[in-house]
Amino acid sequence: MDHKHTGRLTKDGIRIHEAADYAGMHAAGALASRILDDIAAHVFPGTTTGKINEIIHQMVDDAGATSATVGYKGYQHASCISVNHVVCHGIPGDKVLKEGDILNIDVTVIVDGWFGDTSRMYVAGKLPRKAERLIQVTHDSLMLGIEAVRPGNTFGDIGHAIQTYVESQRMSVVRDFCGHGLGRVFHAPPNVLHYGRPGTGPVLEEGMFFTIEPMVNLGRPETKTLPDDWTAVTRDKSLSAQFEHSVGVTADGVEIFTLSAADTFHPTYG
Repeated sequence: MDHKHTGRLTKDGIRIHEAADYAGMHAAGALASRILDDIAAHVFPGTTTGKINEIIHQMVDDAGATSATVGYKGYQHASCISVNHVVCHGIPGDKVLKEGDILNIDVTVIVDGWFGDTSRMYVAGKLPRKAERLIQVTHDSLMLGIEAVRPGNTFGDIGHAIQTYVESQRMSVVRDFCGHGLGRVFHAPPNVLHYGRPGTGPVLEEGMFFTIEPMVNLGRPETKTLPDDWTAVTRDKSLSAQFEHSVGVTADGVEIFTLSAADTFHPTYG
């Protein structure tokens, strides 16, 4: 038997996992989420994104897990840290956080062959009002997308739920990046778009595992990638935010693999 993959593929190439596979995804997701819970105390004005990444790398090692991003397509860090107008794939380094900076920290770990992928927003110091509203809308758009996950719905239903809410708040959804299937691999079909029309795209089935990770801009949706070939920024320099969960379709709905045990997924808790 091939232990690498269980289940079958749909006509769209989307893997349908078996009941036993959910436990593996919960274990990987729980670790990724715990690391994001624990890193919050290390985000403050004056520290660097490189220092935050160092601590994350140590947390992954201490847990006996593997970072999925170290060595991925030449990437050398255990996290992506995207500050202010960086949309995603920000490379940790010498950047010093200033009072009021907002940042997305994205971590993917491998536990017993399963991938746990999640990201959330943080603030250095006090959260500015404009940024607070952006973060709230982005968080809520992710949760509305997740609410659309159940057998019989489509991926277009997920994108539509996110897009209509974000645009009703006069913000924009990034089109250049999307969520993805995962499981025993980091990236697999389908592409999970955060915009779309109801009833379009592949039909959701029990056993599908994927991420939903909307990026929302205060300004226009367009992005550009910097010469480092990783860092994506908003073209108009407007603030951007992102939240990401890994989920699995169940018989009657959805399970979130990357829930925060400390209930600190949203940065304005407490």
